[in-house]
Amino acid sequence: MGIVEKIQEIEREMARTQKNKATEYHIGLLKAKLAKLRQQLLEPTGKSGAKGDGFDVMKSGDARVAMVGFPSVGKSTLLSNLTKTHSEAAGYEFTTLTCIPGVIEHEGANIQLLDLPGIIEGASQGKGRGRQVIAVAKTADLILMMLDAGKSDEQRSLLERELEAVGIRLNKRPPNIYVKQKKVGGVKFTHTVPLTHCSERLIMHVLHEYKMFNADVVFREDVTIDEFIDVIQGNRVYMPCLYVYNKVDQISIEEVDRLARMPYHVVISCEMNLNLDYLVDVIWEYLALLRVYTKKPGNAPDLGKEDGIILRRGATVEHCCHALHRTLASQFRYAIVWGTSTKFSPQRVGVHHLLDHEDVIQIVKK
Repeated sequence: MGIVEKIQEIEREMARTQKNKATEYHIGLLKAKLAKLRQQLLEPTGKSGAKGDGFDVMKSGDARVAMVGFPSVGKSTLLSNLTKTHSEAAGYEFTTLTCIPGVIEHEGANIQLLDLPGIIEGASQGKGRGRQVIAVAKTADLILMMLDAGKSDEQRSLLERELEAVGIRLNKRPPNIYVKQKKVGGVKFTHTVPLTHCSERLIMHVLHEYKMFNADVVFREDVTIDEFIDVIQGNRVYMPCLYVYNKVDQISIEEVDRLARMPYHVVISCEMNLNLDYLVDVIWEYLALLRVYTKKPGNAPDLGKEDGIILRRGATVEHCCHALHRTLASQFRYAIVWGTSTKFSPQRVGVHHLLDHEDVIQIVKK
């Protein structure tokens, strides 16, 4: 029996098993076995099975956005509209057969946008070009899930299931659980909050399934057994996802209004060029980028969009130093900052000062 058949057998057993207190240990073990098999499927080892490598696309720009979706939802048209890259678009499925990169120029940043081939049901098990698409999606900073507004609910649930199966967690943060494997001493289990979803016995069963007989485990929040398995696997990717509903010109205005009000949702029409500027603004916001300007002593700052330094939200003066030159941080004495990150402007700050969007910084060396 192959890995795919074993996965299907476990899924069938989970579907026919009633969920109650008496079966929670059995279901927990099945989930652990299922996660192990899926990892083996996507990351085979040995000479016969090379890893499912992604498309050969060099990461460039300040951030990477990957478009995933079913065939013929408008990914190629959106890429052509937002970037200077032309991606072949046609009225039949699988027009795009490889990964096509483009660049969105916004707020002085270069955002790489990838048009990936359409995902089909069963992509997580290697159907179509699922493995390559998913391998590239894991390297992105943001997932753009393109959906046909007329079939959105069905498409969204299938895509989420496929991405979930390969360890991509959308709009979630990593569970606050500490697991460290040891050589001796058995399993030491502690929790700082009451646990309603996991019991100590179930956690022990799952650890033993993964051949972990000596470990320190600390639960700092109440999580499900699936989230605990994610921590043990250690290869999960947590990233923001923006649900983009295309072809809204083909549905009622009431449905457009309902979709537009939901969190993480943007409604557009590539055919009518509708709401695309707003989509780019939302992408910028989700990527959590900021632009900082530099200033030389005695000179006015260069406030042109092409002159700024693009950093991630939460960046400090030290990050700015590294972006300017690799030796600047070691020679740093202090910085003078103008902008919203300071209590008064200008303000002398240290290397750990947090920067805001459109701050102006002057760095003084030793």
